[in-house]
Amino acid sequence: MQPGDARFNEEASSLGDGVAVLTVSMDLPFAQKRWCGAEGIKRVTTLSDYRTAAFGNAYGVLLPDLRLLARAVFVVDQGGIIRYIQLVPEIASEPDYKAALAAAKKLTAS
Repeated sequence: MQPGDARFNEEASSLGDGVAVLTVSMDLPFAQKRWCGAEGIKRVTTLSDYRTAAFGNAYGVLLPDLRLLARAVFVVDQGGIIRYIQLVPEIASEPDYKAALAAAKKLTAS
């Protein structure tokens, strides 16, 4: 997780109770919890793909040589349909948070 992730998660969490924010990484659960605590993030559900890499394989974001997940944003509607995907070309780069938030806001408006 990167510094900008905290701001994105905070803004995404402010979209209302109908929006769930999930963060999936290869970090172990204790490291995810520590990061959320240090950043003051409370309304984000963290999920670890460390053990099986099932999420990374299923969504095509596993970088097997590094055993990391590519940085990506998925906006999924209430029916489970992916409505927006943003795959960040460099793992050290941050996503376009404004575009991802706009996609989520569009779903909450309908």
